Amino acid sequence: MIKVENLAKTYETKVRKGFFKSNKVQLEAVKNICMEIEKGKIIGLLGINGAGKTTTIKMLSTLLLPTSGRITVDGIDAIKNPMTVKKRINMVAGGERMIYWRLTGRENLWYYGQIYGIDDKILSKRIDELLNLVGITDKQDTPVENYSKGMKQRLQIARGLINNPDYIFMDEPTLGLDALIAKELRNHVKKIACEDGKGILLTSHYMAEIEELCDYVYILNKGEIIEKGTPKNLAMLGLKNKTVYLKVEKNSVAYEGIYNACRLTDKSVVVEHDNKEEQFTITSSLDLKLTLSKFCMNNKVPIIKLYEEEPKLEDAIIRFAKEA
Repeated sequence: MIKVENLAKTYETKVRKGFFKSNKVQLEAVKNICMEIEKGKIIGLLGINGAGKTTTIKMLSTLLLPTSGRITVDGIDAIKNPMTVKKRINMVAGGERMIYWRLTGRENLWYYGQIYGIDDKILSKRIDELLNLVGITDKQDTPVENYSKGMKQRLQIARGLINNPDYIFMDEPTLGLDALIAKELRNHVKKIACEDGKGILLTSHYMAEIEELCDYVYILNKGEIIEKGTPKNLAMLGLKNKTVYLKVEKNSVAYEGIYNACRLTDKSVVVEHDNKEEQFTITSSLDLKLTLSKFCMNNKVPIIKLYEEEPKLEDAIIRFAKEA
């Protein structure tokens, strides 16, 4: 398990005062973060741009020294023993970074394997396995500059697994990919976590991706963790009001009766009526599905559809960021 305790990073920067003067100021990029990443789990790290996600990942991957706090990887202090920890972790970045375009796919993996000091026989076998895992065996001897975006990103995942790490940090791995390739990569990520038991920390601006993949989510804002929980629970917290959609057969008592029934339960309810379709959109801080069902049954108004809008994780993040 990776345990992060009171992790903080402060930068010194300059703020210009006029043409010739500037003042030094302290910028807190990350403030006292505490989190855990277990093997076999996918953990989401979310936040708007500038929230501190990339700074956090750089510290976890030993690329950046924290100002204060503690990081342990399976009990090993990552700050005091970075070289030992590097063998247990790796990073996959979105876009087309961290791979060499003029080398072939196989040569890229061989190069990174040599950096980790992997024995040649073990490395050759591992490269074969990884190329097969990400589905680019038939393109292994083609220069990367001739790869599509999706193939480059598959190679990124293979590169991130070259040292057989226990933990992988994925910084927007599906950035810029079309829907089909992104889905394939998500399936690879699931397999790596569920079948191979890797612990994964994932950042993404695609909320559907986070909801599909993550077991647990931390939300960052201005360097601080402002909320944490499962994607479903966090999405529910983002809902200030519930929205219920109701469609009934034509009935003269429907609109006025539905409005009055809802008002008895919630005086601040908002009821919108589409007369042509006989559809209602009811917005309330309370759950009115039972109220609506009882009214329709008692007044013999046949229900065609009755459902509640699903909460969205994206709405929750926006709300948390505004309130923080």
